[in-house]
Amino acid sequence: MSNQMPTEILVIVVAAIVIYVLLRTFRITKEYERLVVLFLGRYAGTRGPGIVFVLPLLETAIKVDIREKFLDIPSQTAITQDNAPIAIDFLVYYRVVEPRLAVIAVEDVVSASTSIATTTLRAVIGDITLDDVLSKREQINDTLRVKLDEVTERWGLKVTSVEIREIEPPRDVQDAMNRQMTAERERRAAVTRASGEREAAITVAEGEKQSAILRAEGMKQSAILQAEGERQALLLRAQGFAASLDAIDSQAREAGSNTMMLQYLDTLREVGASPSTKFVLPMELTSLAHQVLNSMSGGDGAAHNGNGQTPQRIVREDTPAS
Repeated sequence: MSNQMPTEILVIVVAAIVIYVLLRTFRITKEYERLVVLFLGRYAGTRGPGIVFVLPLLETAIKVDIREKFLDIPSQTAITQDNAPIAIDFLVYYRVVEPRLAVIAVEDVVSASTSIATTTLRAVIGDITLDDVLSKREQINDTLRVKLDEVTERWGLKVTSVEIREIEPPRDVQDAMNRQMTAERERRAAVTRASGEREAAITVAEGEKQSAILRAEGMKQSAILQAEGERQALLLRAQGFAASLDAIDSQAREAGSNTMMLQYLDTLREVGASPSTKFVLPMELTSLAHQVLNSMSGGDGAAHNGNGQTPQRIVREDTPAS
């Protein structure tokens, strides 16, 4: 019985050793894993994914995850170019592109990347003013990514992105920013009110302008119509006055002719009453006599002698009685 127990223990130990050797010899690596193999301390290659054969006791395999990861950099205090302390925390996204360098070139790639990230942050922020830090976050992200990638490239890391999560300025700067924001809001409100008042004033002025134009147009049309009426009235009065003058002139002409005839008749009567025996009558008197006869008889032509001619003059000669 005592001899049987050591045999069973020996079998169990041998089986355990065999299983351990097999597990150390055959490694199963996932798609996102690689094995950096060192043969007697020297780099022997990068293997995986799938089943990987590793010589026990002679080769050492170090597993490396090549998936994209991130470093959560805690809040760091940096001094800006204008000597303002500011607290910043950010994330660094990276992935291993050279497993060999990530194992051989650096002892702890994660700790080294964290340390270089904080140092690079202070260097970048030190070249930027506080206003630019607060307003140019995307530019700071790009600058940090480029500078970190230049450093971590020798460790087989590729920095894919840097994202600043929070920027906390000093308390007095925050108070000044709050006052500035309040003043800016008040300024915008004042500008909005002024713009509204300006638009209202322009609208009122435009309405008054249109109203004045319409009033002036109405007064113009009224004046034109009134002037046209006065012109028509003056024209009618002038035509009536001209007609009156024509009638007066016609009556005056007739009155003048009758007056001349009366004067000629008076002269003829005086001549007839004269003791002279010879009279010479002008031809105008004969014409006037014809006009008198025509006006008295209603005739339309002058009197003619037997041969159709108007006598030039009439000579009367009286012989004294013997």
